[in-house]
Parts: sequence; C-alpha cells; structure tokens
Amino acid sequence: MTQPPATTKKIAVLDTSAFLGGFDPFAMSCEQITVPKVEEEILRNSMVKMRFQTAIESNKVQIRTPSPQYATEAKIAASKAGDYHKLSETDLQLLALAFELKQQGTTPQIVTDDYSIQNVAKQLGIEFSAQITFGIKRLLEWIRYCPACHKQYPADSKFKECQICGTNLKRKPKRQN
Repeated sequence: MTQPPATTKKIAVLDTSAFLGGFDPFAMSCEQITVPKVEEEILRNSMVKMRFQTAIESNKVQIRTPSPQYATEAKIAASKAGDYHKLSETDLQLLALAFELKQQGTTPQIVTDDYSIQNVAKQLGIEFSAQITFGIKRLLEWIRYCPACHKQYPADSKFKECQICGTNLKRKPKRQN
C-alpha cells in the first residue's frame, strides 16, 4: 500500500499592509506569524490596533524574530533583485522569517501588497498573496539608469548619481525579450 504524499505545513507570514488592507486573522485556519517590526507599525494605526492585539492575545497570530543568518540571506536576495533600497527593515525581517520557515520544511506564504517584497519572495521561491492589489505577475529584474545620458548600471549599484554626468539615478524594470 502506498502512502499519500506528505503535505507541508502552510504558514501565513503577515505584513503590515495585510492588516491595513483589512486582513482578518480569525478568518484563516492556518498558522499565522509576523515580525516585531510589524507590531510597531500597526500600533501607530488605532483602527487596526485592536484586531491585531486581540489576535496576538488569543494566540491566533504569533510574533517571531528571524535568525540573523536568514536576515543576511534576505538582504543578499533583495540586493540581487534590485529591491534592497526599496525595502524597510520590517520588509527584510518578513522576508528573512519566510525564508527561514521555508528552510525548516514548511510552506510560508507572505500576505502583502508590497511589490518589492513580492518580487524578492518570488526570487526566493516563497509564495505570496496580495490583499487589495493584483500582485506581481512575473519576477522583475531592475536596472538603474541615468535619465540624462542614459548610462545603465546594475540594479545593486552603490552609485546614487551617474558617474558620467552627475544626474541622480532612477530605476526601471529590465525589458523582457
């Protein structure tokens, strides 16, 4: 007799935008987790604060800090994707926690409307779902460029200004062939 395939445990990793977008932790049956920085951001918004605190107190949502090694991995992936400068410390914590959960054999799904988080999550092979936006459809590869002389730089370039003409660099998605 053959055994049915083992299912991995699904865990919802909740971003601030999920709560601000009306996410109801009591409407989901899977485990839900977030990072300390999300709590700090939520506590600034009194309308969402009560639902969030109730979810924490009833153990519906747990708060967990990712391990430092996964924080480093998240920063590397964000830099490689060209989204590092668009991500907050909260965003990086969420990505690190989701990556850590994935490495532990679970199936994390980040609930966020932040396109930069979604892009890095896609690069890390982590599922995501959006609350009030459609979410990204494909992995975005970024380039930095000078709007004046059109010189292009890698997405993770440390330069903020064009090395040729001194104009502030902008970023845009790399064209798909």
